[in-house]
Amino acid sequence: MNVRDLIPWGRAPEHVPTSYRDSDRNPFLMLHREMNRLFDDVFRNFDQRMPFAFSNQPGFGFGWPNVEVTDRDNEIKVTAELPGLEEKDIELSLSEGVLTLRGEKRAESEDKEKQFSERYYGRFERRIPLTYDIDEGQVKATFKNGVLSITLPKTEQSQDKSKRIAISTE
Repeated sequence: MNVRDLIPWGRAPEHVPTSYRDSDRNPFLMLHREMNRLFDDVFRNFDQRMPFAFSNQPGFGFGWPNVEVTDRDNEIKVTAELPGLEEKDIELSLSEGVLTLRGEKRAESEDKEKQFSERYYGRFERRIPLTYDIDEGQVKATFKNGVLSITLPKTEQSQDKSKRIAISTE
């Protein structure tokens, strides 16, 4: 007996045509390849915004509304984009160092003939943890042209805790 006859990945037997691939001959390998392809197709753009059925947030995709948080020396400024909403649709609260932004975007009309829509409607909630103590009596919020701006002044103790460290070049 030849040693090459013991190696399973060696030369194909003479009764099998050489034009076939292993996966074409083996139905389990074909199934495995197709399942991998299906999962790859489903999860290809999973990190992008998903409709609410795939999201862990009620009503909208991940992280809606879009926010911008700016940490200044004496205040934190939060800006949120809320197009199509009014002041009455938004609720803000600050509790235990977490700023909560919640509301609901209602459909403008009940059009039963819509064929396709990428617009989102429904409830949303966004929580932003704050690492500084906030002077709750001085918090201000303004809403103009679909942009919500919140100014959260830091307390004196919080400002004193944060110190810049000088970097020297040697």
